[in-house]
This record gives sequence, C-alpha cells and structure tokens, in this order.
Amino acid sequence: MRRRLRHRSPTPLVLAFGILLTLLASSPALAAGYRYWSFWEGAGGQWQYATQGPSTARPADGSALGFRFAVSRDAAAEAAKPRAAADFAAVCASTPAVEGRKRIAVVVDFGVQADAPAGDAPPQDTPRTACAQVAPDATAAEALAEAAKPLRYNSAALLCAVSGYPKQGCGEPIADAEEKPGPKPSAKPEPSAQSESEGGGPSTGLLAGLAAVAALAAAAVWQSRRRR
Repeated sequence: MRRRLRHRSPTPLVLAFGILLTLLASSPALAAGYRYWSFWEGAGGQWQYATQGPSTARPADGSALGFRFAVSRDAAAEAAKPRAAADFAAVCASTPAVEGRKRIAVVVDFGVQADAPAGDAPPQDTPRTACAQVAPDATAAEALAEAAKPLRYNSAALLCAVSGYPKQGCGEPIADAEEKPGPKPSAKPEPSAQSESEGGGPSTGLLAGLAAVAALAAAAVWQSRRRR
C-alpha cells in the first residue's frame, strides 16, 4: 500500500530564521563612529571632556583648553584626547600677563591622516599650542579663534573646522565600511540631539522583529517537545 505524502507547512523555527535573515538584510548599516572636533578642558594637568560647547564655556584665567579632530565612537572617557599635555605654564610661559585680559592655553590637535576625510589631510602632524589673551568674559570659542582661525560652525553651533580643517563636513556618522585603518578612538559629537536610530543604534522596528523571532523560536521548541 502506497503511503500518501503529506505537504507539511514550515515549522515556526524555519519561519523565525527566515524573518531574522530578512530583518538583517533590510536594516541600515550601523554607524561605527563620528568624525568631528571634540572639546576638552584641562584639570590637574589632565584632559577632561567638556560638559558644554566652546561657544558657551567661559574659561577662567590660567585655564587650558584642548581640541582634537578624530573619528570617535563615544563621548567623554572613550573619546580621542589631544596628544599634548594640558599644561598652562608651559604654553603661556613666554606670554606676560596683561591687566584686564586673561590668558588661556589652547591646544589644537588636528589628528592623524587615518581619520581625515577623503581628499583632505591634517595641516600638521603634531598638536599646535598657543597662549590666547582675551577679554575676562571671553568664551572658549573666542580663545580658540584667537589662536587658530578661521573657524567654521554649523547652524547648531557645533564646531566643524579649525584653521580651515577639514574643508567640508561636520560631525557626520561614519559607517564600518567607510572607516579607514588606524587608531579607532571613540566619541559622539558633543551634546547630540540625535535619536538612537539616527545615531547608529538599533531601530524600534528591528528590536520588535527580533522579539518576534525569539517568540517563534520558543514556540518551535515547545512544539517539538510536545510531539516527542
């Protein structure tokens, strides 16, 4: 007697695997980091990531400010720090104090070639230092302009270029495929209003899809045990 072959529908596990492949194929490439100028303040000879932007920070006389251009993945401790020391005395030693003005040590690190945008290059390999003499109420941006103009900002007051570098771009996300070999520092552009999905995090749709996949996989395991 001939056995009749039955057409079996795909199991939940097979369906789950198919959904997972579809989600991974359709999800956008995640950003590996950001190419931008980070802003630092000297404290005890060490660099600390600034808690506000250079256009609002008002450093005191004797302060040290640092600026570093790099491709970075996260802010604060993970960011690429300036490669010169936060040493006010060393930078401003030959600049005498003037009444009615404050002195600010400014360190500008243009970064490495590996982090430069395509077709561009850092103006110099080593960090630049300068002692800026500015008004008592001057901001960090004014001190930077005194030491390394021209500067370029975007409409959100994000620092885009120092001494004209880079020529284009401003804090744009860099995908894994676009990253160049070399040091991979980490930092997100200071105070960013980007959402998780805009900044390279998993989207809500992707997370919901993965949750559905997990549920289907669990159902497949339960169904398999029940048959046994």
